[in-house]
Amino acid sequence: MSAEKHDDLARDPLPLRGRSVVVTGVSRRAGIGYATACRLAAYGASVFCHHYSPHDRQQPWGDDDIDAVLDGVRSHLVGDARVADMHSDLTNADAPELLLSTAAEAFGTVDALICNQALSGSDGPLGELTADMLDRHWAVDSRASLLLAQAFARHHAPGTQGSIIFMTSGQGLGPMPGEVAYAAAKAAIAGITVTIADQLADDGIRVNTVNPGPVDTGYVTDEMWQAIAPMFPLGRYGAPDDPARLISWLVTDEASWITGQVINTEGGFGRWRPHGG
Repeated sequence: MSAEKHDDLARDPLPLRGRSVVVTGVSRRAGIGYATACRLAAYGASVFCHHYSPHDRQQPWGDDDIDAVLDGVRSHLVGDARVADMHSDLTNADAPELLLSTAAEAFGTVDALICNQALSGSDGPLGELTADMLDRHWAVDSRASLLLAQAFARHHAPGTQGSIIFMTSGQGLGPMPGEVAYAAAKAAIAGITVTIADQLADDGIRVNTVNPGPVDTGYVTDEMWQAIAPMFPLGRYGAPDDPARLISWLVTDEASWITGQVINTEGGFGRWRPHGG
């Protein structure tokens, strides 16, 4: 009997086998960073997980057990793929370069970068803003991502394909009351995407930005859901694995023709309320 014919159109079950990816903000098992790291591992990648628990410790949801977080990612590894990690405060100007150089040393090369870190809270509406609020959100949500991308380009192996994924929010699709500092910083990332993509194209690096939409990372209450449920035509709130599937796919060769895009994955979320709601 002849060997089974290979169909070039068939999907590779391990599209990231042999590659390494850096994911920032892998600090909580309820988060998008964790879901993305698990997806990448399941696709065959080695994953370098950045985490910074002090931020979560200050939030209503609290911090998670980092060892348990990393073990969860490891549980999805395939073959000889590995997980490595680093605790780092990305508000420090030198942290992005150190993070990427450490990842490159751990894996020998870095093929993709997911800039998932974000600052929660420390925000307000116009009239209540302070310079410190604006500066803190700029440092984490914008500056760190740009410096991470710069460091990635420096450590990326010439002649190989690479991918950078930035994270934005829905600030261009509707108002974000009380989150002016956050929305402004995330808007900067969305706005610069095509420029960074154009510059890095000659180096074989694709650059895209994902708006994950409203995702329940542990903060949605029953009361909150009841108030906004009519805005979700699919009948549910977003889950961390929803954007993780898109982010992970954008890293694969199936997305090799996609760069310079800002992509929304919101499950049809409509920014409206029923009359009288």
